[in-house]
Amino acid sequence: MPSTLTLAPAPPSEAAEAVRLKVREFLAAELAAGSFSTHVDTWLSGVDPEFSAKLGARGWLGMTWPKEYGGHERTAMERYAVTEELLAAGAPVAAHWIADRQSGPNLLRYGTEAQRREILPKIAAGECFFVIGMSEPDSGSDLASIRTKAVRNGDGDWVVNGAKVWTSNAHHSHYAITLVRTAPADPTNRHAGMSQLLVDLSTPGITINPIRILDGGHHFNEVVFDDVVIPGDMLLGEEGAGWHQVTAELAFERSGPERFLSTFPLLAEFARRAAATQDPAQLATLGRLSARLLALRQLSLRIAAALDRGELPDIPAALVKDVGTTFEADVAEEVRKVVDVPASLDSPDPLGRALAEAVLHAPGYTLRGGTNEILRGIVARGLGLR
Repeated sequence: MPSTLTLAPAPPSEAAEAVRLKVREFLAAELAAGSFSTHVDTWLSGVDPEFSAKLGARGWLGMTWPKEYGGHERTAMERYAVTEELLAAGAPVAAHWIADRQSGPNLLRYGTEAQRREILPKIAAGECFFVIGMSEPDSGSDLASIRTKAVRNGDGDWVVNGAKVWTSNAHHSHYAITLVRTAPADPTNRHAGMSQLLVDLSTPGITINPIRILDGGHHFNEVVFDDVVIPGDMLLGEEGAGWHQVTAELAFERSGPERFLSTFPLLAEFARRAAATQDPAQLATLGRLSARLLALRQLSLRIAAALDRGELPDIPAALVKDVGTTFEADVAEEVRKVVDVPASLDSPDPLGRALAEAVLHAPGYTLRGGTNEILRGIVARGLGLR
């Protein structure tokens, strides 16, 4: 198999299992206290700044970052154990998720010293939240076609005009790492002329418009920039290097356990039901779904280990996102076929409520983070198939 898809196995980690037990104890206590209730897809729809602050106080945000920036210098495997347990419990982690998962690592890699010292400790404390500023209304997964522009004014600051979509929880966030064109598009090199800006979302000229999903919930948004002036020192990394930087960022975005555990609360509830009824059709469905889940987890763990080694497994990350989000949608469909439970957000049956949440959120699974068609093209190119 080509080296682009060859990953070393994730090493066993006693430290990761130790922190996993602590997280389980914490979650059990929080559930018993009623501080949150389990839901599907909470890494995007479950915003609770107080809960995020609790995680920060326990050292479970910014786990792998240097201590000088508020981090804890733990391993990627330990961080993986924490995020996996939070997702499995359906905990409300959306407020900090993007900042901890990708914005912080992006700042560590490309940010100035002033940017790191100002922002990273706040992220690690669960006090500063980020939104992704990549996709646009007429671009979608084709980031090379973005049209949001940033030009220098006479003071050396950036003036930004354009719009971004798929900006989940922008209305709750403090910053957006925003991909913009700082040079005209070049037909011979569509990836040239892009840069990333660190945008304070309270800046005048920014309008955040809600985009509601099927269940009426609001986490998606359109963010519009109308002559927004961004200080010149808020360039992230190098001018013109935006495509390279955003590609590195996507490896963090696409490979984590959230790409196959969004519907885990439904699967767990279904497993309890199947165990209680011993229905053959339900047990067979549970077996198939569990086998797929275990395989996905192993691939995702290998990518986490590769990131821990400083590698950039962008092709395997695209594969995890493609296969994982397909699995998430399949969980809802497969469970629906074998249970005689109406899917309703108002159902007194927890299985019915979880099924309704999963079905209503399903259209987004294979879109966010790059559509499956785009991801398959990335994997095909990585394998030399196109």
